[in-house]
Amino acid sequence: MPSFAKSNLADSAEYKKILQITEQTIQQFIPDKRTAIFELKLLNGSSPHYQVNTTESAAAKQFSQLLVENHIPRTKIAINLLPDSSVEGKVTGIVNLSVANLRVEPSNQSELATQILLGTQVDLLQRKDGYYRVRTPEGYIAWVSESSITPKSATQLEAWQISSKVIVTADFGHAYTQPDEQSLRISDLVMGDILTMLDASNDFVHVSYPDGRIGYINSKLVLPFDKWLGTRRLTAENVIKTAETMMGLPYLWGGTSVKGVDCSGFTKTAFYMNGLVIPRDASQQVLAGQPIDILSGGTLDIKKAIQNLQPGDLLFFASGTDRPPTARVTHVALYLGNGEFIHAAGSVQINSLLPEASNYGALDTRTLIAARRYIGQDDSALQPLAEHPYYNTGKK
Repeated sequence: MPSFAKSNLADSAEYKKILQITEQTIQQFIPDKRTAIFELKLLNGSSPHYQVNTTESAAAKQFSQLLVENHIPRTKIAINLLPDSSVEGKVTGIVNLSVANLRVEPSNQSELATQILLGTQVDLLQRKDGYYRVRTPEGYIAWVSESSITPKSATQLEAWQISSKVIVTADFGHAYTQPDEQSLRISDLVMGDILTMLDASNDFVHVSYPDGRIGYINSKLVLPFDKWLGTRRLTAENVIKTAETMMGLPYLWGGTSVKGVDCSGFTKTAFYMNGLVIPRDASQQVLAGQPIDILSGGTLDIKKAIQNLQPGDLLFFASGTDRPPTARVTHVALYLGNGEFIHAAGSVQINSLLPEASNYGALDTRTLIAARRYIGQDDSALQPLAEHPYYNTGKK
């Protein structure tokens, strides 16, 4: 904290006005702080000076205008539009770990926000204390260790985008220094990881990592990315089949891989492996797709739900029992049919909406407040992998 007293700052009419303008700008331009940034920082010094970090140019423009209208000296507040100069002109990076951890703040002790997989393209917004602030393909913004990311210039990114790639389709695997599984390992691999393919023999694929490491992967663990993508069919059967391969995985807050998943990371992975990029969190996922009527008088109607739901639909739950439909969504599950659903709760498991079922999910059923259908829906929040610019190979 600067040398001036915190109490003096709190009592400052100017400071209160700046906070008010900041909040006004956030309400107007930042509907979701997970996907857009507008933050006011107090800088060290002998008198109040501030910095605004934001991803939204329209918000920065409006904020500046409000400062003028409220007679606050513009010189007291530096506006830093992201991406900023700290990324040194390289505004794109590629993940180079099998699973990279994204955190709320640039610190290993900070809460895990989400994860991203090897070969995923991200926007680089800011660099600080050994971390990059990045934006993921679904728009989620968080901090990741520099060692997890390889920054790319525009030329390097184009070369990576048009290169031949493979995707890991097995749950787990490893890359080796030689085409021999007894040779030294380079890294572990998980389902969904993407690497550049250099060449292939009958038994091994010769691959390159985003950071230039070279290795060999058993060909049984991977498929050519373009071939794999061409076979994706977004059907309930396929999404459920992928989901069921994750049965028993441990729950991990922020997890989005077969190493561990949270509830929305589980549904995200099930759809991703079938060619659809969906929003990250349950409270974001409930805003996409087609609403399905499962309530009567604001509470769950089991008979109506069973009648209207289809396999592959998503079920959304609130925290606490008997919550209104307007309650904040905190959990999501994938509907299987016949009243059953699969979800990550402690571990990935199957429960039922039906009280007479042996696997009845009593607590979950009492907190079910919404359902959505993604399959067959045209929604800008649901992005086909084949059309997503972060996964587009650039090949025709």
